[in-house]
Amino acid sequence: MTIEILVPPLPESVADATIAGVHIKDGDAITRDQNLFDLETDKVMIEVPAAEAGVVVTVHVKEGDVVTSGHLLATLEKGGAAKPAAAKATKEAENTDADDSAASPAVRRLLSENNLDAANVKGTGKNGRIVKADVEAAISAKSAAPAKVDAAPAPSFSPEGRIEERVPMTRLRARIAERLLDVTQSAALLTTFNEINMKPVMDLRKKYKDLFEKEHDVRLGFMSFFVKAVIAALQKYPEVNASLDGNDIVYHHYQDIGIAVGSARGLVVPILRDAQNMNMAMIEKDIRGYAKKAQDGKLTIEDMTGGTFTVTNGGTFGSMLSTPIINPPQSAILGMHNIVERAVVENGEIVARPIMYVALSYDHCIIDGSTAVGFLKTIKELIEDPARMMLDV
Repeated sequence: MTIEILVPPLPESVADATIAGVHIKDGDAITRDQNLFDLETDKVMIEVPAAEAGVVVTVHVKEGDVVTSGHLLATLEKGGAAKPAAAKATKEAENTDADDSAASPAVRRLLSENNLDAANVKGTGKNGRIVKADVEAAISAKSAAPAKVDAAPAPSFSPEGRIEERVPMTRLRARIAERLLDVTQSAALLTTFNEINMKPVMDLRKKYKDLFEKEHDVRLGFMSFFVKAVIAALQKYPEVNASLDGNDIVYHHYQDIGIAVGSARGLVVPILRDAQNMNMAMIEKDIRGYAKKAQDGKLTIEDMTGGTFTVTNGGTFGSMLSTPIINPPQSAILGMHNIVERAVVENGEIVARPIMYVALSYDHCIIDGSTAVGFLKTIKELIEDPARMMLDV
């Protein structure tokens, strides 16, 4: 019985996908649920598993092909026997610790982007699975190793000995570029800044972090404090939580907070849906869950759909100050930055305090300057006196 492997239905907002990985060839024996193809969209990576065990008759696509929903990827013979060579290759692959097909899409892309052969990377994950740390270690070793000289054609050099490399943009990077360019042309972007004394929150966190982790089985970070402060500020200034739809302003009476996280493919923004109903433990658990899914390439379209406001933390990378760009159709975004001991004046005395600069970028078409300043000032006041968030005052 012949089985057709098709591109699964793509979300309504995704027109097509690019073949990012082909893990089978004609004659291969495959098992049920084995990943056959990786599809890259402008939002997520999608794995295409085998619905039945069998043998590959024909692979109809190659890496780099653009496909749409229902496109034929491969045909299988259900329950057939593998060709001798293919069977041997399959057996060898099963016995190889560094089997690329066992790696996540994010790891496979990292291998590809750095021209690494999975067979040369020792996996430290379960059953020899290659994890991101293994690839990063191999990249470091490769960078540290002296250049190998052989008879193969060398890269072309300019007279000055400089090398150029041309690499196609990933779908995610191209989509990010498109959206950011669109918003700079369609919105009246402004940014307002403030500074926050983080000592009260840091003291509170230090006092309760062990008890919090023991009680909720998750670490207490700063992000949950900021999310709670953002929710309170959005409720006080609903324009910041609104969006434009033509000549209409749509006010969202709920807070779906996007949290920008880094991944092997680039910056992604999963959503804390109905964050106004979440406590701090729920916020921390969801953020950490999304961060892990992002690193493993497991985020879904549903994880990143929607959002009424976004929080991004450049401080994790050492940023002192930046002007974040809003994520349309949202009207504002909060940028957090690193925490640095700075000299401040309190009661006429110069003292050192852990200070974070924060930035609110907003669309002046819908948000007045006074509203933006008041919004950011509210966040400052709540973070500097976190008991107010607990007391709702």
